[in-house]
Amino acid sequence: MRTPWLLWTLLWAMTAVFLFMGPLEVLVPFLVVDRLGGTVASYGAMLGLYGMSMALGSIITASMPLPRNYLTTMIWLWGFGTLPFGLVGMTDSWWVMAVALCVFGATGGAGQVIWGTLLQRRVPVHMLGRISSLDFFVSLSLMPVSMAVAGPVSQVLPPEAIFWGVAIVTPLLGVIAVFAGRMHKDQAEHPLR
Repeated sequence: MRTPWLLWTLLWAMTAVFLFMGPLEVLVPFLVVDRLGGTVASYGAMLGLYGMSMALGSIITASMPLPRNYLTTMIWLWGFGTLPFGLVGMTDSWWVMAVALCVFGATGGAGQVIWGTLLQRRVPVHMLGRISSLDFFVSLSLMPVSMAVAGPVSQVLPPEAIFWGVAIVTPLLGVIAVFAGRMHKDQAEHPLR
């Protein structure tokens, strides 16, 4: 609670995971099959591309110096990286969906590398295990709820509204987290280079 950058990053991550995980895991399979005329293998290929793009985003970020504005860069990657997610809910093209998920995955992987580095450098060694556990628990705490509500919400709202809602609300919440957590000031006062 006394570390605003950590508190607001965890609150943002918990909310973001709640927003996107249900649509990604529950609704994308239906879109691939029903809208794109795909199969289970098509969905598997889509997830494979998403995973490979996460790995590629991670590798590229890990091979570069840490950005000077590491906190805001991380939140911007994660938050604004969801913008293409809106296309997933409205497209009839396998390739558009694949590219949108790849951008989403690559920015997510890139942000994750910054986050992992940040934890190693900013959290005292004697607290690193506890903070890492807290991060894992808090960030994923609403994931099952997201998956549970995605189906019922899709009975009320069309996929376009759900996916664009996630795509727009997630970066807005990132902006709130950056300012509420005073991340601009914090990263200037605690350079990691």
